[in-house]
Amino acid sequence: MPTPYATTERVLGSPIRNLVSILVFMAVVVVLSISAYMAAGWSFSDASYMVALTLYTVGYGEVHPINTPYLHTVTMATMVLGCTGMILLTSALVQLFTVMQLRQILGNKGMADRIDKLSGHVIICGYGRIGVMLARELATAGTPLIVLERNTDRLTEAEAAGHLTLAGDATEEGLLVRAGVARARTLATVLPDDAANVFITLSARSLCPEIEIIARGEVPSTESKLRQAGANQVVLPTHIGAERIARMVLYPESQAIEENEELSRMARDFALLGLTLERLIVTERSTMDGLSVAHGEKRGGGTFFVVGISRGQQEAMVRPAPDEVMKAGDMVMVVTRPGANAALSLFKIREAVRTGRNTF
Repeated sequence: MPTPYATTERVLGSPIRNLVSILVFMAVVVVLSISAYMAAGWSFSDASYMVALTLYTVGYGEVHPINTPYLHTVTMATMVLGCTGMILLTSALVQLFTVMQLRQILGNKGMADRIDKLSGHVIICGYGRIGVMLARELATAGTPLIVLERNTDRLTEAEAAGHLTLAGDATEEGLLVRAGVARARTLATVLPDDAANVFITLSARSLCPEIEIIARGEVPSTESKLRQAGANQVVLPTHIGAERIARMVLYPESQAIEENEELSRMARDFALLGLTLERLIVTERSTMDGLSVAHGEKRGGGTFFVVGISRGQQEAMVRPAPDEVMKAGDMVMVVTRPGANAALSLFKIREAVRTGRNTF
């Protein structure tokens, strides 16, 4: 069913297009009238003043006597065309303001109706760098979501991206209620303010004990506070980013995963479980050189497990046997847990052995 402002545009035309057309018409009338008076020997200032008096119908009197048929014709044409143009210009401005107000009123009502119908959706608190990427990924996956943001510019950006939005501070329980927190599947609070994220987590948990809450933390010490407040998962972007950069420096061959579509998909699946897929090369005389898969995983303290080995031109071994020996030059695919950088270094260097006061 067409909305009232859509019907208005269809019947009366686009307000912007009408306004531009009338402004062009008025500009043509003004230029022609001024030129016609100047052709009668008037100065540009006198001609402009006479046209302005005529268009705005103020009746201050004539600048020069209108005493020739030519001047009578020019003045009458300016009156008819100019006054008609001013009436149309006023109407176009009224139409533009009316349509803008209708769009705002009915648009807000439509947004509220769509939010009320949501169920099993995701609530994103904050539309900063992380919020933008999170909303984009969820929208691509077809997951219904709503963005809560108090910054006007960011809210406009979210609306332009096609997301449902609510303006306000997500720390207010009323805004969470309006966002349908009781019907939502997940709430992700990704504000760069740890205190705000803790408060939002507390509010959401009290309003809906069953909802899954994923919270962002800026400093590691906040993780325990967020979990005590009721967060199911805590993400530390700075920590994750630093760890990822360290792995890129230490194990540049692992970047090949991102270039392989199938491996990249597998890596994303593992990431959902809090795991990381890595691709490492066993260097000569490293700790892993000559160790079996079982012994290597044991040496790593359970922080990783081997899921594949590629050796030269041979066919890659998937789920290698526990007694399979890893050799220098092997490309080993491992799945790691968080904090496995130290254990993964055993693929490149020999493990330090301490004897008495000496370390070898």
